[in-house]
Amino acid sequence: MKYICGVDEAGRGPLAGAVYAAAVILPESHPIVGLNDSKKLSARQRERLFEEIKTHAVSWAVASASVIEIDTLNILWATMLAMKRAIEALSVLPQEVLVDGNRIPDVAMPARAIVRGDATIPAISAASILAKVSRDREADELELHYPGYGFARHKGYPTPAHLEALMRLGPTPVHRQSFSPVRLASAQGNLWLT
Repeated sequence: MKYICGVDEAGRGPLAGAVYAAAVILPESHPIVGLNDSKKLSARQRERLFEEIKTHAVSWAVASASVIEIDTLNILWATMLAMKRAIEALSVLPQEVLVDGNRIPDVAMPARAIVRGDATIPAISAASILAKVSRDREADELELHYPGYGFARHKGYPTPAHLEALMRLGPTPVHRQSFSPVRLASAQGNLWLT
């Protein structure tokens, strides 16, 4: 069997929290029914598939790049770093890596970028689901630590409610200072008191 690894990310667009990536090698003998781009699935479907993928995958890993890394490297390179970490954390070395999108991280094995691969390549769909569920769980945790921002609802994305809370309460330590709405809120002088 040739071990082909699918890779995808979650969390490039939010104003707060880490960016996540997952790498998954699926078995040929046990296809997982219902795989799709995580954005096309309900939260309940993603949660069910999350557990099934972890149970049946030949190997899987989830990794992230921190807010500090995002602000230092920029979101693109932080995403590539999270992907590289996920691939390198696999317990089985893949012979080929298939990445959703149009860029590939710097890895030692052959790799290809596939635009909309999360909707067409099962291993990438599986990675999409693992990354999305992991990222959403982080947002739920942020809700507990930073009440008033609505992280559990908007998952850190720049919704009107999040932007209003950001301007009213100021950025938290988990907000991405390199993103313009956060810089604007910082310039207003409101800062979250840790």
